[in-house]
Amino acid sequence: MTRLLGIDLGGTGARVAILRADGSAPAEVLQADGVRVGPGGSNAASVALDLVRRALTDSADDATPPAGIGIGASGLASLVTDHDGLLARVAHATGCPRVAVAADAVTAHLGALGGAPGAVLAVGTGAIALGTDFVDRWVRVGGWGHLYDDRGSGAWIGIRGLEAGIRAFDRIDPAGEALRAAAVGRFGPEPTWTALLTREDRAGALAGFARDVAGLADAGDAEAGRIVREAGRLAGETLAAALQPGVPRVAAATGGLLAAPGGYRAALEDEFARLAPDADLRAPAGAPLDGAIRLAALAAAGAAPTTRAPFLWTTPAAAGA
Repeated sequence: MTRLLGIDLGGTGARVAILRADGSAPAEVLQADGVRVGPGGSNAASVALDLVRRALTDSADDATPPAGIGIGASGLASLVTDHDGLLARVAHATGCPRVAVAADAVTAHLGALGGAPGAVLAVGTGAIALGTDFVDRWVRVGGWGHLYDDRGSGAWIGIRGLEAGIRAFDRIDPAGEALRAAAVGRFGPEPTWTALLTREDRAGALAGFARDVAGLADAGDAEAGRIVREAGRLAGETLAAALQPGVPRVAAATGGLLAAPGGYRAALEDEFARLAPDADLRAPAGAPLDGAIRLAALAAAGAAPTTRAPFLWTTPAAAGA
C-alpha cells in the first residue's frame, strides 16, 4: 500500500499522519512533545527523525517505504543548519528517497490555502507569516523567536501577561492583579518566575500561560483583554506585511490562537482589513498537518517547489531531479 507520511512539529506539540497516497483511508495520527531550544540550539531535527521512526514502527503491518515524506518544523529555517543531513537521515531510516523538509510556515501555508499562492499567518506558540507565489517570490515576516519577535503569538501574550502580573506584585500598577494571581497558580510564587529563563520549553510554557490570559479576557478583565486584543492586532499586521508585490492578494490565518476567547480573531481581522482592504481573507482550508501531507504528496510526485525557496529543502528525487 502506497503511503504518505506528514509531520507537523511545533513549539508545544507535534503531530504525525500516515495516509494512503490516494487519500482513500483516514490518516493515522500520532502526537508527541514539541520542539525545544537549549544551549545547543533546536532539537527539531532529532525530534523529526524520532517521530518518523515511531510512526513507521507503529504501522509495522506495512513494511513498504512511504512514497513521500513531508516535514514542517518550527525553527527549521533559523535554528537548524544541516538540512541536507536531516534529509539523508530520514531517507536512510525509511527507505524513502522522496523527502521534503520545510519551515512550519510552509506547511501551514500549504494547508491553509490548499497549495494556492498568497499569504498565510501561522500563529500558535510563535507567529510567522509567509507570502509566496510558489515560483520565485518568497516573503517571510516574523517568526524570529519570542525574545524579540513572534508578535501576537501565544508566547508574546504570555510575556505580556507576566509583565502585567509583576507590575502588580511590585505595586506599580494594580491593573494586572488578576494576571498575577493566574501566573502564581501556573508558575508558583512571583520570585520563582525567573526560572522560566532557563527552561528549554520556555516558549511553550509562556504560550500555556496565554490560555489563562485569554480566559481572563473572556471573563472581562480589562488588562487581559487589552493584551489579547493587541496580540490580535499585531498578528493582523504581520499577515498584511506578507502581501508584498508579487504575492497574490489572498490570505488566511491558521493556528490554535484563532479560537482563543477575548477578541483575538476579531482584532486580527479588523487590523488586516484596515491594512489590506483589497485582499481576500479566507477561512483556512486545512491545518498545518494537512500541509505536511500535501508536501509529502508533492515530494512523492517529484514536484516539491524548490525554485528560490529559502524555507524548503528536498532530496533530489522529491524535486524531480
